[in-house]
Amino acid sequence: MTIIGVAGGTASGKTTFVNKVLKRFDPESVGIISQDSYYRDNSHLSFDERCKINYDHPEAIDFDLFISQIKALKNGKTISRPIYDFKTHNRTNKTIQFSPKKVLIIEGILVLHDLDLRDLIDLKIFLDATEDQRLMRRIQRDIAERGRATSEVITRFKETLKPMHETFIEPSKAESDILIPANRQNQKAIELVQIFIQSHLILE
Repeated sequence: MTIIGVAGGTASGKTTFVNKVLKRFDPESVGIISQDSYYRDNSHLSFDERCKINYDHPEAIDFDLFISQIKALKNGKTISRPIYDFKTHNRTNKTIQFSPKKVLIIEGILVLHDLDLRDLIDLKIFLDATEDQRLMRRIQRDIAERGRATSEVITRFKETLKPMHETFIEPSKAESDILIPANRQNQKAIELVQIFIQSHLILE
C-alpha cells in the first residue's frame, strides 16, 4: 500500500485539496483517513473539561491507535476506524469499517510531526497558508460545521492554534517532499499528485 501524507496548518485547505485529487479515482482503490478521527477518547471527562483540552497539541491525538491501524491496513487487514464528534469534543461509541486500499491518503495538521507515522508515508505534502488565510477559513468552517461562535473561534485561534502551529506544525514543513502554496487553486499540484497515484495503481 502506497501512503500519501497531506499536512498543513488548521484550515489550510487540506481536505479540499485531497477531495479534488480523489475525484479521479475509484474509492475502492484510493482512500482517505483523517487525523481528526483519532482524537483521544475523553469519555471520563465532563463536557466543560473536554472544552478546555488543547486539541492542537500532539498529546490530544491517539497516535498509537492511528499508527497501529495504518500498519494493519498495510498488512491487508480491515480496521474499525473511530468516529469523532466535534460538537461534544469526544469520540463516539461507533466506528466505520475501513478496508485496505492500493493508495491511502492520510491528512491532518500533525501527520508530518510524528516520526513513527512519518516513516510510514511514501509522499509527504505540506499545504502552506498564511495566518490570516487560516483564521478566516477556520471562522467560516467552525461556525457552519461545528456550531461555534465567532468569538470562541478567534479566542481559540490566538491562545491555542497559533502557538501550536508555530511549535509543532510549521517545523514539520521541513519534512515535506512537496510544498504547495495554499493561496490559489493550484491545479498543477493536484494533477501532479494524481499522476503519482496513477503510477502506483499501474504498478499494482
